[in-house]
Amino acid sequence: MTDARYIRASRGTEIFNAIVTGLTRLGVSIYGSRVLAVRGRKSGEWRTVPVNLLTYNGERYLVAPRGHTQWVRNMRAAGGGELRVGRKVEVFTAEELPDDVKPEILREYLRRWKFEVGVFFDGVDASASDEKLRSIAPGYPVFRLS
Repeated sequence: MTDARYIRASRGTEIFNAIVTGLTRLGVSIYGSRVLAVRGRKSGEWRTVPVNLLTYNGERYLVAPRGHTQWVRNMRAAGGGELRVGRKVEVFTAEELPDDVKPEILREYLRRWKFEVGVFFDGVDASASDEKLRSIAPGYPVFRLS
């Protein structure tokens, strides 16, 4: 998996994430933001990161716009985690979706958050064809929550 797509957070992204995390911890969800907590695959310690929780057709999803990040690797190992907003904590299990079913989810994710995450999609937007979305799908892990 050494060639898996991964975009390291820039300093600007880290600052933005810190602001969103702080607000979400106070109970202010910005456009569906949550603080994702997942146990580290090596340390076993809780690791947190802000995420956008996508609800689509009655299902809930987490999409990793920066690729195979540390939270994605931890999620694969842990099989779930917690979503937090303020004092509310929701425990969940996660199932990673295969690439062939991602286009519809990626399209909806881009429709809602392109203004925030579009830079990570190299010009691909919600109007892209299923074929195009399927071609980029391996670089964008998607988890269905239950």
